[in-house]
Amino acid sequence: MLSSLNNTGTQVMEFLMICFPGMQDTQHWLSVILAPLLVLALGANFVLLFTIHRDTSLHEPMFYLLAILSVLDVILCLTVIPKVLLIFWFNMKPISFVGCFLQMFIMNTFLPMESSTFLVMAYDHYVAICHPLRYLSIITEQFVINAAIFIVFRNLLATLPTPVLAARLNYCASNVVENCICANISVANPSCGDIHLNKLYQFVSVWCLLGSDLVLILLSYCFILRVVMCQQSGGAVTKALSTCGSHFILILFFYTLLLVFIFTNKAGKKIPSEVPILLNVLHHRIPPALNPIVYGVRTQEIKRDHQTIQALVLRHISTRRTF
Repeated sequence: MLSSLNNTGTQVMEFLMICFPGMQDTQHWLSVILAPLLVLALGANFVLLFTIHRDTSLHEPMFYLLAILSVLDVILCLTVIPKVLLIFWFNMKPISFVGCFLQMFIMNTFLPMESSTFLVMAYDHYVAICHPLRYLSIITEQFVINAAIFIVFRNLLATLPTPVLAARLNYCASNVVENCICANISVANPSCGDIHLNKLYQFVSVWCLLGSDLVLILLSYCFILRVVMCQQSGGAVTKALSTCGSHFILILFFYTLLLVFIFTNKAGKKIPSEVPILLNVLHHRIPPALNPIVYGVRTQEIKRDHQTIQALVLRHISTRRTF
């Protein structure tokens, strides 16, 4: 829908989402995958949150961090996938101007928040294994509160300009968005204005936020691996690799899928437009489904492993001091 803007042009009041331009007749089959993943992700995250809430033995900082991760996953699921399914099932392509930029804001803010949560969880593992004597004094409930404040305000302030810059563009020519999601560049492309600033700011903000998180996470696990490999106890090595391994694999999956999406999007016409669109949808669907399953199934096991690693490392430190 377009409304008159003075006498010189028109202003978009809503957008039409064209998910897969070259697959309009077959795209609904993707719902066979997306719908069960949505149910799985929401169910698993709510079960994990309920378990942490009800089980008082899990009222510890590392499980509060898991709860934060689950909340972020639920918000991202409900922001993106229901609209995609409505497009597939009922051809409900229109989305309001305000609704589109609200979705863009949530996506651009909560994905970096998830990245920051992974960073804080990596720091939790680093302190537990590399500084076990100081763990209880560093990783406290106040630490989780401060971390949550850091996660919210850091990413909120850094990502807020992205939807603001996109909303200020003049959408006078077309309201067709070739994407299932109100992604920044996909929405900005059909505008009549210059979008170079939009592209530059998104590039800088993504690499500053997610790039710095990834570097610090990798450094944390390098320190963890160095400490673990120095232990003479095979039990410490096994427990540490078991506890941190699944966490590290999920993190790599999260960042790898995101990086592939960024590079395929930059490749432009060299890659079919359906590929980055599909990767964008999957990035909002697969990690939220995997995170609670990997962590939720192993909540008690993670707690036991966490305590065992600390005990083994402490024993090794005390033995070295004795000699």
